[in-house]
Amino acid sequence: MLQEWKTLSGTRLPSVADRFAVSLAPDQARFSLRVRAASRAAAGEVFGVALPETIGGVHSADGRTAICLGPDEWYLLAPANEVDAICKRFAVGLSGPHSLVDVSHREIGIDVRGSDATLALSSFCVLDLDAMPEGSATRTILDKAQAVLVKHSAHHYRIEVWQSFASHVWGLLAAVGREIATEH
Repeated sequence: MLQEWKTLSGTRLPSVADRFAVSLAPDQARFSLRVRAASRAAAGEVFGVALPETIGGVHSADGRTAICLGPDEWYLLAPANEVDAICKRFAVGLSGPHSLVDVSHREIGIDVRGSDATLALSSFCVLDLDAMPEGSATRTILDKAQAVLVKHSAHHYRIEVWQSFASHVWGLLAAVGREIATEH
């Protein structure tokens, strides 16, 4: 089956004042990086941001973000126009075993903001999001969709989800938004 790319382009959800707002996150280059601990620092230099050592750690600088998802696995975000340049820098600048895979086409980012952002996401995420530290990230399941969830603050999250699950997650956020709008 052929899957449409950027399935949510042009879609919008109504916001509920300062309580709940959902929007597409700016498009970015996305990479899955696997590298041994001995090469972690060198890989961070090549990428332009130190790779966090701790699972769930997030480091950001100059439009780039590195998220540690496992002992030797990072999810990298960068400006959308830098895919080729980053691939070339890794090919030339990092010796030793590593795997850098461009997954930009596979995923889409969704921003969730507002004082009810944690409440809204908790309605279909099994994690205790109140206990999740600000400035951290995790791989999780949102209803039935695998996603990377970044908690920038108590009122701001970013969801990175596969294009094929994006409409499902968007629909869940729309349903939760309607519920929040009915509360006084």
